[in-house]
Amino acid sequence: MWNVTLSKKAAKQIQSLPDALKAKAFALLKEVECSGPVRGEWPNYGKLSGNRHHCHIKKGRPTYVMVWQVIYSEAVEVIYVGTHERAPY
Repeated sequence: MWNVTLSKKAAKQIQSLPDALKAKAFALLKEVECSGPVRGEWPNYGKLSGNRHHCHIKKGRPTYVMVWQVIYSEAVEVIYVGTHERAPY
């Protein structure tokens, strides 16, 4: 079981999402908590530089993504939830 936390910024961002996207974001958080940060079955999942990962929680326009990073063994922090344009890649 992984310890998943949200940064203050990500916590605000997730609360401002529409309800349908909020449900998908929490589903992704639960999967990361249970199975770890590598979520290859999610659409457009990708490992970014360093210990960062991302995937789309909604395709189309606008596209919404979630970005998280591995802090240390079995600990993950979500650092961004929002539109693709402003994601910290």
